[in-house]
Amino acid sequence: MSTESLIALFHHRWAPPALALLDEREGARFVELQRKLDVGRESLRRALDALIELGYVRRNPGYGHPLRPEYVITAAGRGSAEVARRASRATTRETLLRKWSVPVLAELGAGRRFSELRAALPGVTPRALALALRDLEEARLVHRDVLPTRPPSTLYRASRRGAAILGGEDDLDARTWA
Repeated sequence: MSTESLIALFHHRWAPPALALLDEREGARFVELQRKLDVGRESLRRALDALIELGYVRRNPGYGHPLRPEYVITAAGRGSAEVARRASRATTRETLLRKWSVPVLAELGAGRRFSELRAALPGVTPRALALALRDLEEARLVHRDVLPTRPPSTLYRASRRGAAILGGEDDLDARTWA
């Protein structure tokens, strides 16, 4: 998934869990999503509208009642659902569902400095990036290395646990990785 796609998907806090649930259930009514996710109507409506705009979800045209809409996942949404599922089910869910957490993890790769990350993430403010890196480090998803250069420089890289969110390892249990 591209960085821009991740930024768009994680822009709304409830979009990834809704996408993961729609993928799991092959579609669901609005009320079912609201109850299962335990989210307010307006927050879920905004998240679903964003997913429709991205082309990941569509309203089910064969479902009759307009006041009880049903949503189904599209082919494009299936491609993004895996990352959404991993972030929604991880033990560090609250950190990962914040706007910049997953896009920052995606950009870390082998390791980057703060200024390189800021340049790679369009729209991120220095404060938002600093907060995301701090939260990811506290959740043990990112390692911060201060290099002994003059002046000192800092290198950020994803931990094995952080890379698993994007990369495909099945077990995201916190006890598995240091």
